[in-house]
Amino acid sequence: MPRVSEAHLAARRQQILDAAARCFVRNGFHQTSMQDVIKEAGLSVGAFYRYFKSKNELITAIAGEKISAVTAVLDGFLELDPMPPIPEIMDRVLELVDLASVEDGTVRIAVQVWGEAVHDPEVGALVAEIYGRVRDRAVRTAERAQNTGQLPPEADPAGIGAALFGLIQGYILQRILLGGIDRQTYVNGVRALLA
Repeated sequence: MPRVSEAHLAARRQQILDAAARCFVRNGFHQTSMQDVIKEAGLSVGAFYRYFKSKNELITAIAGEKISAVTAVLDGFLELDPMPPIPEIMDRVLELVDLASVEDGTVRIAVQVWGEAVHDPEVGALVAEIYGRVRDRAVRTAERAQNTGQLPPEADPAGIGAALFGLIQGYILQRILLGGIDRQTYVNGVRALLA
């Protein structure tokens, strides 16, 4: 039997993640069964379980993928010298949120995962680790902004980073739950708060 290439394995894994994301967006986390995802992916049960054993593994992989895109953008900004103003950084991160809302709707999954994290310790630990990466970058962004005079010297970078992270989550919640939020208006509000 020929050996399966790494590219094939990666493509199959992505096929499953895309199918799971469609199911979770369409039906919700709890209303989606593993059988729903297997059917959506068009795979046999055996082929599917080779990659993922549970919905928690699926949701962790999907969240990890999306958060990696955000942390990559933040890392890119942190490497720049000088670092752009915080509102510009926030605008780029929220642009990713907007794209995930329109392209595949996976931002909706984030809200479901946050709710699940409150009741499921395993999901809670995974969410803390994954979203902790974003908050860590937000704190580092605040430290850099303070070092370049964008923030007052007496400001607490950990507090500001936590607040910046909260602003991202707040935008997501408003976009999903209320609608009618405009990214530019939101970023202008952030700019005014920082002024």
